[in-house]
Parts: sequence; structure tokens; C-alpha cells
Amino acid sequence: MANVPGGMATKNKKHFLGVPAPLGYVAGVGRGATGFTTRSDIGPARDANDVSDDRHAPPSKRKKQKDEDEEDEEDLNDSNYDEFSGYGGSLFSKDPYDKDDEEADAIYEAVDKRMDEKRKDYREKRLREELERYRQERPKIQQQFSDLKRCLVEVSDDDWRNIPEVGDARNKKMRNPRAEKFTPLPDSVLSRNLGGESSSTIDPASGLASAIPGTATGMLTPTGDLDLRKIGQARNSLMNVKLSQVSDSVSGQTVVDPKGYLTDLQSMIPTYGGDINDIKKARLLLKSVRETNPNHPPAWIASARLEEVTGKVQAARNLIMKGCEVNQKSEDLWLEAARLQPPDVARTVIAQAARQIPTSVRVWIKAAELETELKAKKKVFRKALEHIPNSVRLWKAAVELEEPDDARILLSRAVECCPTSVDLWLALARLETYENARKVLNKARENIPTDRQIWTTAAKLEEANGNSHMVEKIIERAVMSLTSNGVEISRDQWFKEAVEAEKSGSVLTCQALIKSVIGHGVDDEDRKHTWMEDADTCANQGAIECARAIYAHALAAFPSKKSIWLRAAYFEKANGDRQTLENLLQRAVAHCPQSEVLWLMGAKSKWLAGDVPAARGILSLAFQANPNSEEIWLAAVKLESENNEYERAKRLLAKARGSAPTPRVMMKSAKLEWALQDTSTAMKLLEEGITKFPDYPKLWMMKGQIEEQLDKLDSAQASYNQGLKKCPNSIVLWTLLAALEEKRGHLTKARSVLEKGRLRNPGNGVLWVEAIRVELRAGMVAIANSMMAKALQECPTAGVLWAEAIFMEPRPSRKTKSVDALKKCEHDPIVLLAVSKLFWSEGKYQKCREWLNRVLKLDSDLGDAWAYYYKLETMQGTDESRADVMKRCIAAEPHHGEYWCKVSKNIENWKMPMDQILVDVAAHVPLPT
Repeated sequence: MANVPGGMATKNKKHFLGVPAPLGYVAGVGRGATGFTTRSDIGPARDANDVSDDRHAPPSKRKKQKDEDEEDEEDLNDSNYDEFSGYGGSLFSKDPYDKDDEEADAIYEAVDKRMDEKRKDYREKRLREELERYRQERPKIQQQFSDLKRCLVEVSDDDWRNIPEVGDARNKKMRNPRAEKFTPLPDSVLSRNLGGESSSTIDPASGLASAIPGTATGMLTPTGDLDLRKIGQARNSLMNVKLSQVSDSVSGQTVVDPKGYLTDLQSMIPTYGGDINDIKKARLLLKSVRETNPNHPPAWIASARLEEVTGKVQAARNLIMKGCEVNQKSEDLWLEAARLQPPDVARTVIAQAARQIPTSVRVWIKAAELETELKAKKKVFRKALEHIPNSVRLWKAAVELEEPDDARILLSRAVECCPTSVDLWLALARLETYENARKVLNKARENIPTDRQIWTTAAKLEEANGNSHMVEKIIERAVMSLTSNGVEISRDQWFKEAVEAEKSGSVLTCQALIKSVIGHGVDDEDRKHTWMEDADTCANQGAIECARAIYAHALAAFPSKKSIWLRAAYFEKANGDRQTLENLLQRAVAHCPQSEVLWLMGAKSKWLAGDVPAARGILSLAFQANPNSEEIWLAAVKLESENNEYERAKRLLAKARGSAPTPRVMMKSAKLEWALQDTSTAMKLLEEGITKFPDYPKLWMMKGQIEEQLDKLDSAQASYNQGLKKCPNSIVLWTLLAALEEKRGHLTKARSVLEKGRLRNPGNGVLWVEAIRVELRAGMVAIANSMMAKALQECPTAGVLWAEAIFMEPRPSRKTKSVDALKKCEHDPIVLLAVSKLFWSEGKYQKCREWLNRVLKLDSDLGDAWAYYYKLETMQGTDESRADVMKRCIAAEPHHGEYWCKVSKNIENWKMPMDQILVDVAAHVPLPT
């Protein structure tokens, strides 16, 4: 074997040696061995769908060239056996799924698809309803906070920047429970507190030596103790070495003072929080500026203030005093030096300044301020006036310290030294007697011919002393004199002067000023418009007499303008008393006898004052000037009926029907009989009125309401239907008929009536609201919501619809709905009232008040707003606020509103006063929920 060549050995080598085992090979399987696997063979857990790595895949089937019986023979080998599924292979030799089954499955699938399409709409609708109901019961967080997100628009940039950072609220143990902090103790604490006695050494056995950084056993003294003094000396030596290293090797001078470095640093830290390097740079720069230009005062002032900021007050004082020595004529330096010095030293400094700069007004005033006694102050000012006699500021300051007699003497000297100062002349005139004041003002006019204040002061002086006839002459001369001296007459300045004159109590001067300049620079065609604007501006500023003077001048220029008389009358009604109003109205009807409103205002003023005969007299004169006037007839009837003169009222109405038969006269006649419970006469009058005026809807309304009151529901229904044939555009008739049908239990008819009304009157929000409320009262909430959506599409700007929609929403989404309503109807009073009720329901009463005031400012005739306001003040306000609302409501005299009309239009309340109506309506309006 030894002679066998190596090549022969390689050739006879077995083919399986060194070759990896085939897949699925199990050693000894031919001898009855059973294969097994371990976790290391399987590897990590895999998903059922993962691709196998075929590490232990079952052995592949060898193709045998046998007949079909041998191929179909079941493989019962152990390698084909599984513990759970048994032997591999199919249970059946053939696939049972054929073409017939496939065709049947396709047919079934088509049928299922068709049935699914039929139910799809219903299923999706049901799913949407369930989702909507779920969202209403459990709104998203995004919906709950949508109003707060919308309020983020109002947050300013400063508010964003001032939002505090979120700190760590956890305690120390929670923040870092395992952290250990070691803080070295200074030797001063150890030496002061060691054993309660002062000691300069530490016993190594005590363990405190380890608390001192840099200590080791080799540093201990021969006695075994740690010497604290030596440690301190070593630290100072180390500091000296470090300071020596930063010395300037070129100049040989140290940049840093070793002794004062730490002291300066400690004195600087508490007073200044900035960077010390910046301070040093600024100090060097300012030093360079001072050395370059020592005669520049701002450099000295800046240097002193820098030292003051850093806490070196004495250095600042030294610097500023040095600057004063270099710049002895700079008042800024001297004033800064006086500010930095203590009071005693400051007086000395300011005295030096006065000697160096005797003509500086600021220095003398500072000197007076530093004095504590009044006598010393006066002495300083008199000394100052010797040096600067033409300083108005010094004269004013000196006069303020004197008594009236001494002040008059000083002012007489002051006007000689400062003849062009208007304030000094006027001050002297105020202190003088009447005769002397006239002389003073004449001299002032000679010295200052271009100032209007002297003229107006002269006019006020004459008015104060009873010379009323001189006031207008002085103002006229003032305009002429100022114009001749080249002074431009400005209407705004003169109007401002008139307002100031009124505030000071000089009414005649105010009126004269208005009269003199009201037409200045105004074109003839613009006079009326411009003057009315001026009157409104003065009234808004509280200048009542100025506005009254403007109206008087406008009425003198346009005596036949009814609009000006009316505006003046309303102004007197709001700002004047009854006498001034009646005087104005007497002049008004004399110039405009055909103006019914002016006659009626005069009669009402007399009636409210309790003078009924005078009111009758005014109305009789009005009849003469305006025969057959409906307004005057009805005013006379109301006057008699309110004063229980029913027979006189009936006779007046009979005359009116005979001479001026208008539908309103017929309606008022029937209403009076109805109020007096004579329904038969009222029905006769209504029949007569309907015959003459069939297209007047209020006659049909009253006829149906009387029949409803008499429980003749069929007749009422017929009356409403006939009225709607004649007046299909009357919204109230449609709502009355629908309410009657609902009252009779005919819900379907009520819906039909409202639908017909909407067809005849498209785009009307009131009919939509009535229809929605009918569904809500019937419990059909889903139908009501659907109708509301349609209504808002048809009437997107109807305020009554948006107001109703806000409170139909769930509480979390009402704010969002209110925002949408305000976008669509920003200036609708009903929407604003709904928003105020929303604030009330949330408990925001002050917000509710603000919005109610906005509603009343926009429409003071809305009675519901007054009722809600009064109810709010009754529940959440005070007696004063409630009385204020009552007073404002009586002055406004509202007539409209859903709840207001139910009370005020009730025939049983036809004589109820306004305050009682307000209380009654406030009791009936529902609380916002």
C-alpha cells in the first residue's frame, strides 16, 4: 500500500465523502432509526405564510416509470407521516370540482350581487343615520373644542409669547430617584461648624477629609490632621499663579488687578445681570471716546451711567465730576452730576452749575427742586429771573408758588418781560378785577394780535359780568381782526373753542362762536348736510348747547325744512326738558303747519305732562291745518280713549269714517268696539270695512280672531281663507290659519296651509319657521331637521331661521352654528338675540348683556330683546340696572317681537302701560336652555 501512487488513492475515494447530506436525509433511517429535529434546527418562529427555507423539507417524489396503479399507490413511509394530518396525499383520486359547479357558483354570485345592490341604498342610509346619532351622542374631541380653536384667532402675538413653559412638576425622587449628588463643602463652613467650635484642622478619622476636593492622605500634617489654613493659602497661591499668567508681557503691566478682581466681580454680579465681558468692552470703548474727545458731554454721561448700572456709584460720581471740570458749560453734565450725588452734595453741585451757566433755565429749576423749603424755592426763582428775565417757564414756576396778590404783582412784571406769552396775559387777567382785566386783555391784543384765545377770554369776561350784548360783538370783531392779520379761520379749532367755552359755563360765548364760523368755508348747497353732521358731532361729545346753537342757526337759515325741525325736536326730546321741546314745536308748526308729526309730538308732550285740554287744543289746531288727516284723527281718538272718554272717541271715529274713511280708521273703530266688549258692533264695522277695503289684511285678521274668541272656529277658518284669497301675501294670515288648524287637531291641514303659503310667498323665513315648529310640537324631530336644512338652502339670509336652527342643534355644536349664523346674518337683530341667549345658557351673563345692548342699538323696536334684558337683570342684576332697562324701554316704545306682540296685541291688554307690558312679557319669555 505504501507503493500505491497518490493519484490512485484519489481515484478510489468514495463519492459521498466530504459532500453535504441531501435534503431530508436522516442518518440510519435504513436501520430503523427515526429522525428528529431540535429548536436550533427549526430556527426562530415563523408565520404560517412565510416562505420555507426548505432546510427540512419533505423528500421530493421520484418519478417512477411504472403504471398508473403504482403511481396512485399511497406512500406510507414515515417521512410522509404527520402527527396532526396523518399521511400525505389526497383523499380522493380525482378533483370533484367540475365545470357545472363553476357555472352554478357564477350564477349564485350574480344573484347575490344583484340582491346586494338592491339593499345598498337602504344599508348606507341606515349606516349614515346610526353614525350621525352616534356622533351626536358622542361628539369628537375636535367638535367639542372647535369653539375654543376658533377663539385662538383673537390671541395676540404677545399672548403667544407669554405662554409659560411646561415645567417638570414631579418631585426630586420621581425625577431622578437613583441620582447621588456630591457637593464639596468649603473650608469656611467646616471651620465654622465643626463640633460647634472654631477649628483649623480636620481629624482624618472623621471622614470629612474626603469631602474636600483635591485632598489626599499625603497632604495630611505629621500629626495626622488636615490644616485648613494651609489649604486656603495654597488656593490663593494657585490663583496668583493664574493671574500672573494673564499679565501683559509687552507693557509689563497686568491687565487684571489681582487684589480687586474678585471684589469687583462680586460687587458687579448682584446689580447687573449681563455679561462681564460686555461691560469691560463698553468701559474700554467709552474710555477711548473720552480720551479722544474729552469735550464731548454724552461720552462722560454714558460712562457714568455704565458705572451706575454695574453698581459702582462712587466711580460714576467721580467720572461725572471730572467731566464737569472738563466741560463747565454743559448743563446736561451738571444735571447728571446733581442726579447722581446725594441731596446735600447735589445742592453744592447745582450751585457751581448756576455760577458756570447762569442762563440755563433747567439748572435753576433743578436748583429749586432740590430745595425743601418754600421760601428757599422762591429765593432761587427770583435769583434765576434776575439772570433770565425773559423765560416764560421760570415766570410760570415762580407764580405758582405765590399767593394771589403776590402772583398778580409778579405777573404784571412778567408780561412786561415776556409780552408775547399768551398764558401770562390770561393768567394776569384772571387775577385782576373786571376793569383791570379788560385793560390787560386790550394790552394783550395789542402785543399779540394773532391769538384767538385773548378774544374768547374777553367774551367770557363780558358774559361773566352780565354784558351779554357785548359777547357777540367781541366775537365778530375777533374774526375780522384775525382775518386782517392773516390768521386762517379754522372751523374745527373754533368749534373746539366753543366746546371748551360750554364746559366752562360760558353758553353765550359758545353760541357766538358757533354763529360766527358755522358758515365759514361751506358751500351753499352743502350747508344743510354739513350743519347736521356738526350737530351730531357736538351731541356725541356731550356739547348740548353747541348742538342747540347749530340747530337754531340751521332753522333760521331753512325755516321751512320739516326734516330739520324734526331732528331738532328729537334732539330736544332726548337732551332737553318738556318746556324747551314744546317751545320748539310751537315754532315748528307755525313754519310747517302741514307736518302731522310735529302736531302729534306737541299733543303727546302735553298729554304726557297731564295737560289733556292743551293736547285737545293742539289737535284741534292740527285739524284746521290738516283736514281729513288720518294720523290726527287717530291721535285724537287715542287721546280720548286713553283718558276713558269712550263716547267722544266713538264720535270722533264716526266723523272720521264719514269724512276720511280709510281702512285704518275702520280697523281702529272695530278695535275700540272689540276692546269695549261690543263684539256685534265690531263685527258690523268689520263687515263694512271688508266690503270697502277687501285687500286690507288686518280687517280679515280681526274678524277671524273675534270669531275664534266666540268659539266659532268654522267661521274663523272661512274668514281666514277668504282673507287669503284677497291678500295672499299676508304672512300673518297664513300663520293664523295654520295655528287654527293645529288647534283643531288637523295637523295635516296645518302643514298644507303652510306649504301653500310658502309657494305663494317663496323665500319667506317666517313660514318655514312655523312649519318647523309644527313638526317639533308633533314630535317629528327628524322631519323638522330635514325641513330646516331645506329652509336654509332656500332662505340663506333669513335671521329667524338661523335663530331657530341654533337651538335645534345639540349643545356642543350650538356655538359652531351661531358662528355660521353670524357669517350669514351679521346685522340681523334676531340672530344677535339668539347669540345673547346662548351666552345666557352658558352662564356668561356679562357677555349676554353686551350682546343684548348690541341688539337694542341695532333695533330698539324689538320688544323681545327688552323682555330678555329685563328678565336677565331681574335674575342676575341689581335694582338700579333693572330700573335703567325699564326706563330705556319706555323711552324706546317697542312694538314688534314674537312674545311682545302676544301680550301687547291682546285685546284684554289694550290699555296696559308700557312698563306693565315689559314685566308681563319678561315673565312669559322662556329661559334659554
